Amino acid sequence: MSPLKEKMYQASGLLAGLCIVIITLLLLAQIVGRMAGFIVPSAEDFAGYALAASTFLGLAYTFREGGHIRVTLVIERFSPFPRKIQETVILLLSFTLLCYLSYACSYMVYESYIYEEVSYGYVPVPLWIPQVPVAVGVIALNLAILDALIMVLKGKKPTYSEQEDALSLEEI
Repeated sequence: MSPLKEKMYQASGLLAGLCIVIITLLLLAQIVGRMAGFIVPSAEDFAGYALAASTFLGLAYTFREGGHIRVTLVIERFSPFPRKIQETVILLLSFTLLCYLSYACSYMVYESYIYEEVSYGYVPVPLWIPQVPVAVGVIALNLAILDALIMVLKGKKPTYSEQEDALSLEEI
């Protein structure tokens, strides 16, 4: 795998973690604010935006690290050739679905920008701003799945599979 792709996945995971830190700081500011008698305007809105961003930005990194739940009860019993066919079909279906989702999310951002949609609340935020990390996260996951599909078609073991094997060995 190229260092550029690896850095993209690492950056995606790092940004997801940063969003979780932002959520924590917003909640802490709200707690302190209530005790001191002031409110933090739109803190719930910003925490929600950060939650969506952390969820979607973390998808590609989690996929590469083998962190997504996969039902391997049946897959483990396959011999190598049927397992490769199964992996290829699943990755191809996932890639196809995520191509559509990538388009839909990107179009949603575009429409929000064109129609100048803003959020309701104390602080009106242009909606395309919190929607961008969602689209970027879906596109990054799509690239990670495409990368895994290419590895499987070349006869190599996908990165998530290597991580799963390491995790299952740790349980023994």
